[in-house]
Amino acid sequence: MASTEKKANTINPQKTSKKHKREDIVSEYVLETRNLGITFGGLKAVQDVNLKIKKNQIYGLIGPNGAGKTTVFNLLTGVYQPTTGAFYLNGKDLTGLRQDKINHKGIARTFQNIRLFNNMTVVRNVMVGLQNQPEYKCSLFESIFLLPRHFKVEKKMRARAKEILKIFGLEDERNNFACNLPYGKQRKLEIARALATNPKLLLLDEPAAGMNPNETEDLVNTIKYIRDNFDMTILLIEHDMKFVSGLCDEITVLNFGTVLTEGNTKEALNNPDVIKAYIGG
Repeated sequence: MASTEKKANTINPQKTSKKHKREDIVSEYVLETRNLGITFGGLKAVQDVNLKIKKNQIYGLIGPNGAGKTTVFNLLTGVYQPTTGAFYLNGKDLTGLRQDKINHKGIARTFQNIRLFNNMTVVRNVMVGLQNQPEYKCSLFESIFLLPRHFKVEKKMRARAKEILKIFGLEDERNNFACNLPYGKQRKLEIARALATNPKLLLLDEPAAGMNPNETEDLVNTIKYIRDNFDMTILLIEHDMKFVSGLCDEITVLNFGTVLTEGNTKEALNNPDVIKAYIGG
């Protein structure tokens, strides 16, 4: 992880965060952030980030290493608590909620470094994602004593997990351990598990990292399929500009924790300030 984000991981943001009084708003956006920011000690890792992402958009958050991209994802998922600003999902203020509460409200994510349950099967990884939904819950008593409802729910979860794996071309791998999948398929499995939580907003942190051109092209098609068939809104971080330009409707460009530019993807990528930030001139 890059410089400012490395620093952020070494400091407890809870010590700098202020108690936030949540207030819902009327909004046409699936995700809206208002002056979102976080300070670690005297370091302003991210400041005044204002995102407005409409329903079914594929939106890009890009910038050089250390720009604060992953920090924004950490703010949106409750890993960090913002010291300034707020963020809203379909007008509902989620600022200050715990990670599990934010996930239940409808935000799911993947990570820069793949985080799977390596010693669990592929299908079990997806079933973990389903467990946040009421229809797949069992009481502790039912699970410990293996009552009929436990097996009924287990069967239902497995069937749904297989449906999701089929979308990603992973159905035949369902009984393999996650650690035995090739890298590209591990990436897809992580997205499948996030999708299983039934989110309204899916955050993808460098989904194409480490993929070869064929895998990347397949991933582009998969993300578009998810957007179109799951009524999904997607915010992604990515360094592959060809990937971004071929997939994202709009982007926001960060540099040193602040917004450099935003708007139409092709126009933003041709902005001289963006080019300078990436290649130095």
